[in-house]
Amino acid sequence: MSAPQHPTEPAAPTSEATSGAVLSPPADAAVPAQPDLPDPDEDGADAVVEPADPVGDDEGTDDLLVREGDVAGDYLERLLDILDVDGDIDLDVEGDRASVAIVGGDLKDLVGPDGAVLEALQELTRLAVAQSTGVRSRLMLDISGFRARRRADLTSLAAETARRVASSGQPERLSAMNPFERKVVHDVIAGVAGVHSESEGEEPNRRVVVLPDR
Repeated sequence: MSAPQHPTEPAAPTSEATSGAVLSPPADAAVPAQPDLPDPDEDGADAVVEPADPVGDDEGTDDLLVREGDVAGDYLERLLDILDVDGDIDLDVEGDRASVAIVGGDLKDLVGPDGAVLEALQELTRLAVAQSTGVRSRLMLDISGFRARRRADLTSLAAETARRVASSGQPERLSAMNPFERKVVHDVIAGVAGVHSESEGEEPNRRVVVLPDR
Protein backbone atom coordinates (compact mmCIF):
# COMPACT_ATOMS: atom_id res chain seq x y z
CA MET A 1 0.00 0.00 0.00
CA SER A 2 1.51 3.33 -0.96
CA ALA A 3 2.09 5.89 1.76
CA PRO A 4 -0.22 8.94 1.78
CA GLN A 5 1.23 12.26 0.68
CA HIS A 6 2.14 14.68 3.45
CA PRO A 7 0.48 18.11 3.45
CA THR A 8 2.59 21.00 2.24
CA GLU A 9 2.05 23.17 5.29
CA PRO A 10 4.59 22.85 8.17
CA ALA A 11 3.87 20.04 10.59
CA ALA A 12 2.99 20.76 14.18
CA PRO A 13 5.87 20.53 16.65
CA THR A 14 6.15 17.28 18.52
CA SER A 15 7.31 16.38 21.98
CA GLU A 16 9.04 13.25 23.24
CA ALA A 17 7.14 11.07 25.72
CA THR A 18 9.35 9.12 28.07
CA SER A 19 8.89 6.34 30.59
CA GLY A 20 11.09 4.04 32.61
CA ALA A 21 9.55 1.21 30.63
CA VAL A 22 10.85 2.53 27.30
CA LEU A 23 14.45 3.62 27.07
CA SER A 24 15.71 6.09 24.46
CA PRO A 25 18.81 5.16 22.43
CA PRO A 26 22.18 6.10 23.99
CA ALA A 27 23.33 9.64 23.35
CA ASP A 28 26.17 8.47 21.10
CA ALA A 29 23.93 6.17 19.01
CA ALA A 30 23.54 7.12 15.37
CA VAL A 31 19.91 8.22 14.86
CA PRO A 32 18.77 8.89 11.29
CA ALA A 33 17.21 12.23 10.42
CA GLN A 34 13.52 12.22 11.24
CA PRO A 35 10.75 13.98 9.30
CA ASP A 36 8.26 16.12 11.20
CA LEU A 37 5.55 13.54 10.59
CA PRO A 38 6.13 9.84 9.89
CA ASP A 39 5.21 7.67 6.98
CA PRO A 40 2.88 4.80 7.92
CA ASP A 41 4.37 1.34 8.17
CA GLU A 42 4.08 -0.74 5.02
CA ASP A 43 2.82 -3.63 7.15
CA GLY A 44 -0.04 -1.67 8.70
CA ALA A 45 1.55 -0.04 11.74
CA ASP A 46 3.60 -3.06 12.78
CA ALA A 47 0.45 -5.16 12.92
CA VAL A 48 2.38 -8.11 11.52
CA VAL A 49 6.01 -8.59 12.44
CA GLU A 50 6.73 -11.71 10.43
CA PRO A 51 3.73 -13.01 8.44
CA ALA A 52 3.41 -16.77 8.56
CA ASP A 53 2.76 -18.68 5.37
CA PRO A 54 -0.89 -19.68 5.01
CA VAL A 55 -1.68 -23.19 6.14
CA GLY A 56 -5.16 -23.60 4.70
CA ASP A 57 -7.64 -24.01 7.58
CA ASP A 58 -8.02 -23.22 11.27
CA GLU A 59 -7.42 -26.80 12.38
CA GLY A 60 -4.25 -27.00 10.33
CA THR A 61 -3.11 -23.66 11.72
CA ASP A 62 -3.69 -24.79 15.30
CA ASP A 63 -1.78 -28.01 14.67
CA LEU A 64 1.12 -26.02 13.21
CA LEU A 65 1.21 -23.64 16.19
CA VAL A 66 1.23 -26.56 18.61
CA ARG A 67 4.07 -28.12 16.64
CA GLU A 68 5.96 -24.82 16.69
CA GLY A 69 5.65 -24.74 20.48
CA ASP A 70 6.89 -28.32 20.79
CA VAL A 71 9.91 -27.66 18.58
CA ALA A 72 10.69 -24.45 20.43
CA GLY A 73 10.36 -26.18 23.79
CA ASP A 74 12.81 -28.92 22.80
CA TYR A 75 15.25 -26.36 21.42
CA LEU A 76 15.15 -24.22 24.55
CA GLU A 77 15.45 -27.22 26.87
CA ARG A 78 18.68 -28.20 25.14
CA LEU A 79 19.89 -24.62 25.38
CA LEU A 80 19.19 -24.48 29.12
CA ASP A 81 21.07 -27.76 29.59
CA ILE A 82 24.08 -26.42 27.70
CA LEU A 83 24.06 -23.23 29.75
CA ASP A 84 23.45 -25.19 32.98
CA VAL A 85 20.52 -22.90 33.81
CA ASP A 86 17.46 -24.07 35.74
CA GLY A 87 14.11 -23.15 34.23
CA ASP A 88 10.73 -24.57 33.31
CA ILE A 89 9.19 -24.15 29.88
CA ASP A 90 5.50 -23.33 29.43
CA LEU A 91 3.89 -23.76 26.00
CA ASP A 92 0.69 -22.08 24.82
CA VAL A 93 -1.07 -20.69 21.76
CA GLU A 94 -2.17 -17.06 21.89
CA GLY A 95 -4.32 -16.02 18.97
CA ASP A 96 -2.33 -16.74 15.81
CA ARG A 97 1.02 -17.25 17.53
CA ALA A 98 2.73 -19.99 19.44
CA SER A 99 3.80 -18.70 22.85
CA VAL A 100 6.70 -20.07 24.87
CA ALA A 101 7.77 -18.90 28.32
CA ILE A 102 10.81 -19.80 30.42
CA VAL A 103 10.07 -19.38 34.12
CA GLY A 104 11.76 -20.06 37.45
CA GLY A 105 15.33 -19.77 38.63
CA ASP A 106 17.72 -16.89 38.06
CA LEU A 107 17.10 -16.04 34.41
CA LYS A 108 18.10 -12.38 34.27
CA ASP A 109 21.12 -13.16 32.09
CA LEU A 110 18.77 -14.67 29.49
CA VAL A 111 16.74 -11.46 29.46
CA GLY A 112 19.70 -9.09 29.24
CA PRO A 113 19.71 -5.29 29.32
CA ASP A 114 16.29 -4.02 28.21
CA GLY A 115 15.47 -7.50 26.89
CA ALA A 116 18.29 -7.56 24.31
CA VAL A 117 19.29 -11.17 25.01
CA LEU A 118 15.64 -12.22 25.06
CA GLU A 119 15.14 -10.71 21.59
CA ALA A 120 18.18 -12.59 20.26
CA LEU A 121 16.99 -15.88 21.79
CA GLN A 122 13.55 -15.37 20.29
CA GLU A 123 15.05 -14.97 16.82
CA LEU A 124 17.21 -18.06 17.25
CA THR A 125 14.19 -20.05 18.43
CA ARG A 126 12.13 -18.85 15.47
CA LEU A 127 14.89 -19.98 13.11
CA ALA A 128 15.01 -23.41 14.76
CA VAL A 129 11.24 -23.73 14.42
CA ALA A 130 11.25 -22.61 10.79
CA GLN A 131 14.00 -25.12 9.98
CA SER A 132 11.87 -27.92 11.43
CA THR A 133 8.46 -26.89 10.06
CA GLY A 134 9.43 -25.24 6.79
CA VAL A 135 7.20 -22.28 7.70
CA ARG A 136 8.30 -18.85 8.89
CA SER A 137 7.50 -18.53 12.60
CA ARG A 138 5.98 -15.65 14.55
CA LEU A 139 6.48 -17.43 17.85
CA MET A 140 6.67 -15.19 20.91
CA LEU A 141 9.20 -15.96 23.65
CA ASP A 142 9.02 -14.60 27.17
CA ILE A 143 11.47 -15.14 30.03
CA SER A 144 10.66 -14.50 33.71
CA GLY A 145 7.60 -12.49 32.70
CA PHE A 146 9.69 -9.73 31.10
CA ARG A 147 7.36 -9.23 28.14
CA ALA A 148 4.26 -9.33 30.32
CA ARG A 149 5.64 -6.55 32.50
CA ARG A 150 6.76 -4.54 29.48
CA ARG A 151 3.33 -4.93 27.90
CA ALA A 152 1.67 -3.53 31.04
CA ASP A 153 4.09 -0.59 31.19
CA LEU A 154 3.63 0.20 27.49
CA THR A 155 -0.14 -0.03 27.76
CA SER A 156 -0.11 2.61 30.50
CA LEU A 157 2.34 4.80 28.58
CA ALA A 158 0.32 4.61 25.36
CA ALA A 159 -2.98 5.40 27.09
CA GLU A 160 -1.47 8.39 28.91
CA THR A 161 0.14 9.71 25.72
CA ALA A 162 -3.10 9.30 23.77
CA ARG A 163 -4.99 11.34 26.35
CA ARG A 164 -2.42 14.14 26.18
CA VAL A 165 -2.43 14.24 22.38
CA ALA A 166 -6.24 14.22 22.21
CA SER A 167 -6.34 17.12 24.69
CA SER A 168 -3.48 19.23 23.29
CA GLY A 169 -3.83 18.46 19.59
CA GLN A 170 -0.03 18.14 19.38
CA PRO A 171 1.72 14.98 18.11
CA GLU A 172 4.10 13.17 20.46
CA ARG A 173 6.98 10.82 19.64
CA LEU A 174 7.72 7.89 21.89
CA SER A 175 11.16 6.42 22.48
CA ALA A 176 12.56 3.86 20.04
CA MET A 177 10.94 0.42 20.40
CA ASN A 178 11.22 -3.04 18.94
CA PRO A 179 8.35 -4.47 16.82
CA PHE A 180 6.69 -6.21 19.77
CA GLU A 181 6.62 -2.97 21.77
CA ARG A 182 5.34 -0.89 18.86
CA LYS A 183 2.55 -3.42 18.25
CA VAL A 184 1.41 -3.06 21.87
CA VAL A 185 1.34 0.74 21.56
CA HIS A 186 -0.46 0.73 18.19
CA ASP A 187 -3.14 -1.59 19.60
CA VAL A 188 -3.78 0.73 22.56
CA ILE A 189 -3.87 3.89 20.43
CA ALA A 190 -6.30 2.25 17.99
CA GLY A 191 -8.84 2.04 20.80
CA VAL A 192 -8.70 5.74 21.72
CA ALA A 193 -11.00 8.19 19.92
CA GLY A 194 -9.48 11.32 18.39
CA VAL A 195 -5.94 10.02 17.89
CA HIS A 196 -4.02 7.58 15.71
CA SER A 197 -0.48 6.25 15.57
CA GLU A 198 2.18 5.70 12.93
CA SER A 199 5.80 4.56 12.97
CA GLU A 200 8.86 6.36 11.68
CA GLY A 201 12.59 5.74 11.36
CA GLU A 202 14.67 2.67 10.74
CA GLU A 203 15.52 -0.23 13.06
CA PRO A 204 16.78 -0.20 15.75
CA ASN A 205 15.65 3.42 16.17
CA ARG A 206 12.13 2.99 14.81
CA ARG A 207 9.53 4.64 17.02
CA VAL A 208 5.81 5.31 17.34
CA VAL A 209 4.34 8.78 16.83
CA VAL A 210 0.91 9.52 18.28
CA LEU A 211 -1.02 12.12 16.25
CA PRO A 212 -4.38 13.85 16.64
CA ASP A 213 -7.06 13.06 14.08
CA ARG A 214 -7.69 15.94 11.70
